[in-house]
Amino acid sequence: MAKVLMYTTRVCPYCQMALRLLEKKGVAIEKIRVDEEPARRQEMSLRAQGATSVPQIFIDDRHIGGYRELAQLDVKGELDPLLGL
Repeated sequence: MAKVLMYTTRVCPYCQMALRLLEKKGVAIEKIRVDEEPARRQEMSLRAQGATSVPQIFIDDRHIGGYRELAQLDVKGELDPLLGL
């Protein structure tokens, strides 16, 4: 199964939707809360080609983007293969 990393905050509704989608698929998610660790926001932005909003999602170190991009991959049937399902 793929390694999933998500930069998130506690109050972000898109983060919650992304978490629900991934949890529904049975995927373990490593979460980095940039509201609790503000220094990690710069790390996120560098890894995500300048993106500053959350969530920023990585699957096996591949930058997926945010919730909308994740959901689009799911609709196209491309998410499960990325997750190794």
